[in-house]
Amino acid sequence: MEGSGKRRRFDAAFKAEAVRLVTHGGLTQSQVARQLGVDAKRIAQWKKQMQQHGTPERAFPGQGHDHDAELARLRREVATLRMERDILKKAALIFAELPKR
Repeated sequence: MEGSGKRRRFDAAFKAEAVRLVTHGGLTQSQVARQLGVDAKRIAQWKKQMQQHGTPERAFPGQGHDHDAELARLRREVATLRMERDILKKAALIFAELPKR
């Protein structure tokens, strides 16, 4: 992944689980880093943030919530598609009732 120019993003739950594996799972930062494919320095940073702030929500605010925005977008799209479908159903009923020439 190095040199790809894309930066990996991790949500708060992923970060909290990585920290939990180090603090309560009996694994070293290096072991967890290898297992998760993350740099050990990054895990150390997450651990420090968790120690300072206590909860994942407070330690990692506003990070890794791209899935929330995507979910909201998809819900709006589903609502639009349902509305369009309902309109087409009504139009089909209207055309079905018209007398044939």
